Amino acid sequence: MAPRAYWKGYLRLSLVSCPIQLFPATSEREKIRFHQINRETGNRVRYMKVDADSGDEVAQSDIIKGYEVGKGEYIHLEPEELDAVAIDSTRTIDIEQFVPKQEIDELYIGNPYYIVPDGEVGQQAFAVIREAIAEKGMVALGRVVFTSREHIIALEARGKGMMGLTIRYPYEVRNEKDYFDDIPTEKITKEMLDLASHIVKTKQGHFKPESYEDRYEEALKDIIKKKAAGKKIEHVEHSKPSNVVNLMDALRQSVKGETKPERRKPERTHHRTAKKAGRSNARHKKAG
Repeated sequence: MAPRAYWKGYLRLSLVSCPIQLFPATSEREKIRFHQINRETGNRVRYMKVDADSGDEVAQSDIIKGYEVGKGEYIHLEPEELDAVAIDSTRTIDIEQFVPKQEIDELYIGNPYYIVPDGEVGQQAFAVIREAIAEKGMVALGRVVFTSREHIIALEARGKGMMGLTIRYPYEVRNEKDYFDDIPTEKITKEMLDLASHIVKTKQGHFKPESYEDRYEEALKDIIKKKAAGKKIEHVEHSKPSNVVNLMDALRQSVKGETKPERRKPERTHHRTAKKAGRSNARHKKAG
């Protein structure tokens, strides 16, 4: 079954446009999910939407949006009133600018999406826009509306399609100074840095996502299998990291632990020498 498009609309570069579909590039459906169960009855717990004052259940059709302007005071908004928010990005991603990707701080990068042409009609226009983005070696910035919000989206060519990355607004990113300013400036000696650099060097490699597995997910599966088989789940004592008393000692011990033992060269055998000696003895015997 083909995945359902998360958003449908148009992609436009100046006067060139094409219909597109947008799909989430990641999924968490494969992850284990738990339901809440009543321990006494074994039945699932169900949530109900109730009136905060009366406690009566409220039908979905009677629920509207409300913006709080004061304690217990709300401005009511009906669905059709929210639909009246008329901006172009509701149905069209209009490319506004091209920027180098490295200029976008990782803090601003949100969720990834795959973008594909919607139908055969606009496939050539889609390819033209994709190749124009690829040729520039940059990302194209536009805006799109979904989840009742307008998002900045960065587009880049990826294979036969495109990838879109939502970009956070500045007000959504917290100021790092609020967290880092209280960290004291420590004096680091050259020996400390050399030891730490050696540890880093021994752990260097290339990013291969397939080499990482979700160990917590696998442990959950193991527990579920044991429980299904009627086995008792034993409590596991988790080891705690030791407190570092002397940083230099800890670094030296880490270097020892990370250093791979050198491969010893195989010792040379003396068979050839022995043979020569044997021949020499034979000659002496013959001569005698």
